[in-house]
Amino acid sequence: MNHRQEGRIDKVLVANRGEIAVRVVRACRAVEIPTVVVVSEADRGSLAARLADEVVEIGAAPASESYLQGDRILEAAVRCGASAIHPCYRFLAENAAFARACRAAGILFVGPSPEVIEAMGVKTHARARMVEAGVPVVPGATLDLEGSEESWIETAKGVGYPLLVKAASGGGGKGMRSVEGAEMLPAAIHAARREAASAFGDSTVYLERQLRHPRHVEVQIFADAHGQVVHLGERDCSIQRRHQKVIEEALAPALDEDLRRRMRASAVAAARAVNYTGAGTVEMLVDQSGEFYFLEMNTRLQVEHPVSELVSGRDFVVEQLRVAEGRPLSFAQEDIVLGGHAIEARVYAEDPSQNFLPQTGPVLLFEAPTGPGIRVETGVQTGDEVTLHYDPMIAKVCAHGADREESRRRLCAALREMVVLGVNTNLSFLLEILQRPDFIEGRVHTGFLDLHSDLEAADAGGASREEDLGWAVAAALFSSTRKGHPSGGAMSDESALPSLWSELPPWRLVEEDSWKRS
Repeated sequence: MNHRQEGRIDKVLVANRGEIAVRVVRACRAVEIPTVVVVSEADRGSLAARLADEVVEIGAAPASESYLQGDRILEAAVRCGASAIHPCYRFLAENAAFARACRAAGILFVGPSPEVIEAMGVKTHARARMVEAGVPVVPGATLDLEGSEESWIETAKGVGYPLLVKAASGGGGKGMRSVEGAEMLPAAIHAARREAASAFGDSTVYLERQLRHPRHVEVQIFADAHGQVVHLGERDCSIQRRHQKVIEEALAPALDEDLRRRMRASAVAAARAVNYTGAGTVEMLVDQSGEFYFLEMNTRLQVEHPVSELVSGRDFVVEQLRVAEGRPLSFAQEDIVLGGHAIEARVYAEDPSQNFLPQTGPVLLFEAPTGPGIRVETGVQTGDEVTLHYDPMIAKVCAHGADREESRRRLCAALREMVVLGVNTNLSFLLEILQRPDFIEGRVHTGFLDLHSDLEAADAGGASREEDLGWAVAAALFSSTRKGHPSGGAMSDESALPSLWSELPPWRLVEEDSWKRS
């Protein structure tokens, strides 16, 4: 489709960074929509900046001074003549005030309305809306945060232990504490409130029953402004570390067809209940008995959306742009045919042998894997810097196959092929997960990594910075020699490779393990 002929979106400002900014820029280029990327000073030379038609620097490296500065982003959009802003995920993607400011400025916000973001962004409000819509929710309770600690303990009795203290705003495990008994509750509430205030600017928390080893399953939905709501299947995101997803797959394994049908129908009902528009995700927990409960709704594109794209054959970003223009979805529910299986692994710059300590520094060499069914989303190239200012995710590696086992094997092969030198990564950790019998047989749940605690102690599998530098230099030298003879002629075969010895200056042997120039 050609948006410029439609006369609606003629330029998109991408208000994000890293792999998701690259993803959105490429989707826009595919439908011939010019793009503007905003960058911090740390991202001036990023891949997203190199791909975009225009680049606007908006502040210093910390996100609080750049990517979270909504006023600066809006000013950049107006100055560049962008008719739409795509917030991607994180940062301002679920910020109702920013979405409202875009509306006031006459700029399309590629996402749901500010009213929907507000309705679903505060978890206590979202739970109430879901109860009204007949969607099952995890048992929980609100707290009188001005009340005494004794009143908190009394409220918790009605929920039952173990329970979670959870931030009413935000997500990603921030402002969350697990509580086994009443004696732990007051301290957990105080700690969760402090963390929630710091992360989201809102210290409100509530209580929720903690299910033992549930599965985390989320349903991808899409809706337009013409009343059409569809689902595109579900994903299993149960493999998590500290409430952060590590491996995701679509479709979710080990669910019977009746459970799939009921979960998908509940997700569609949830979207209808709030007059949702655009791409969204309804997250649910499935307990060991097979009952499911609403957890939260993400009013944006998810990190793990590629696996759903792979099994559905749809481009979610292009569809988001279409809906933002006010046009109907390009497909109906009966048009969606879900085929094969896809698994995604998040590759991070971190050291599993050091309690997953984030790694920083230059990426001396980055080589993405290729092959049948392989898709890699990244914002990193050789020579880029991994800084302490942002999430240390380097890439998302996805594999699509005819079935789950083919997808798993392809992903393992891709992770073995992937090369990242200069910073330690979790590549070996991911491979260990994918090769565990429990994972192979689909026995996954949110306590998987706790059950397999030896995985966290696994060696990072990386080399030292000095070793990485040596390999990077060797790779660069080998690559350069393969381009042709020093004379410029093409090489006919590998036997014609120039010898390293011919490149060294004259020398003579003077004693064991030493040499000098003559």
